[in-house]
Amino acid sequence: MLLKSKIDKLKDIVDMSDVLTDNAELYCYAEDSTSAHSVRTLPDAVVFVKKAEDVQNILRYANSNKIPVISRGAGTNMVGACTCPKGGIVLNFSRMNKILDFNPIDMTMTVQPGVILDDIKRLADSEGLFYPPDPSNYKVSTIGGSIAQSSGGASGFKYGTTKDYILGLTVVLADGTLMKLGSGTIKDAVGYHLNQLIIGSEGTLAVVVEAKIKLIPKPQSRRSVLGYFDSLENAACGVNNIIKKKIFPAAIDFMDNNSIRTVEEFYPCGLKTDKEAMLLIDIDGCEASMSYQQKCVQDALEQAGASDIQIAVSAEEIENIWIARRASFAATAKLAPDVLSDDIIVPRSSISKMVCACKDICNKYSLKVCMVGHLGDGNIHPQIALNLEDDSEFKRYIQAKSEIYNLAISLGGTISAEHGVGVEKISYINNIVDNSAIEYMKKVKSIFDPNNILNPGKVFKI
Repeated sequence: MLLKSKIDKLKDIVDMSDVLTDNAELYCYAEDSTSAHSVRTLPDAVVFVKKAEDVQNILRYANSNKIPVISRGAGTNMVGACTCPKGGIVLNFSRMNKILDFNPIDMTMTVQPGVILDDIKRLADSEGLFYPPDPSNYKVSTIGGSIAQSSGGASGFKYGTTKDYILGLTVVLADGTLMKLGSGTIKDAVGYHLNQLIIGSEGTLAVVVEAKIKLIPKPQSRRSVLGYFDSLENAACGVNNIIKKKIFPAAIDFMDNNSIRTVEEFYPCGLKTDKEAMLLIDIDGCEASMSYQQKCVQDALEQAGASDIQIAVSAEEIENIWIARRASFAATAKLAPDVLSDDIIVPRSSISKMVCACKDICNKYSLKVCMVGHLGDGNIHPQIALNLEDDSEFKRYIQAKSEIYNLAISLGGTISAEHGVGVEKISYINNIVDNSAIEYMKKVKSIFDPNNILNPGKVFKI
């Protein structure tokens, strides 16, 4: 714990009303959307920053006193990236939430880190533009957190992830130095692209205080195709068949029977609960291409043995289906006191084996699992419902997780597609990343943050 004198010093840097120090206020900042087993230490203080200068001044003070600093958006990440294993100061960015500039001609937007992704999407949409990254929690998650985790979502199959839409960043280094990265233009071939190094670094290299993001024209039309299957293998075959048709759906998502049933109970919308799996395929583009794309998808699903196919055309129908899909995490939480959502990815050619094996591994350890994922890019989210107070069940979960990770790696995949490493996967990173690469990562960390104050204890051990 910090000495009271050091905490009081924060109140000289920013307004006293912007600093939280009472344990009752700090407790929720010891958690994010991760396992409660990750919560061990409360932060010493939470500071609501309002401008870049606040961040600079706090980092100068923290660096000179070797105090940990943890940046926090909405706290929706799944790997403990916002937890405080070493205590320290949490920077709350909820008051740095302004959209600073919107240029429809350049198709760019400049935002502060506390801006909600949904607000970015809505403003872009008002001018016929589109910000594609769509994590399931985009209605509450922030752009700062999205940059820290390089978040993705269902649209990553066609449109890419956060890293593909950041043109420039303004960051504060550990010593309080303000640094601008990137040019803000669509093309930039001058020097190293350090902004790409910051994206996905989980707040361990620098603190983002401003971002210039790229927008694209919004597709003219959109439809959703639902394909139901009597086996997981047939559903995976449906994905492969779509790829073979040489069309490019905006998303190819997946739900297994457990997910379908729990979602339908939680958010009734007419899903077929007697089917083993469902594919949700979004197609978009110019209106003239819709019928052709729809026929290609339907043919691909029928060839894979789809037992039923439904089409959603209206915006309301499409929205209801995607609300149901995104409700899968909350629905799974109805099965047990806790739910842990994992995030693995394998080559598309290994989807069927990975999905079926995940289910078998969870059955082996008597764990309740609801399987969802973005099968278009091989990204699978096993959502495991359990009671974290039951030590036996938690140990079985750890064993199952290790087997799932080892299988993903053996199939040419990796242990995190869009959630990051945080503290939850830190013990597994050596299984997937070359030792020499890890050493170079540590060297990069030491250059940016020699006193190891920025989100310490995350990504890898130092």
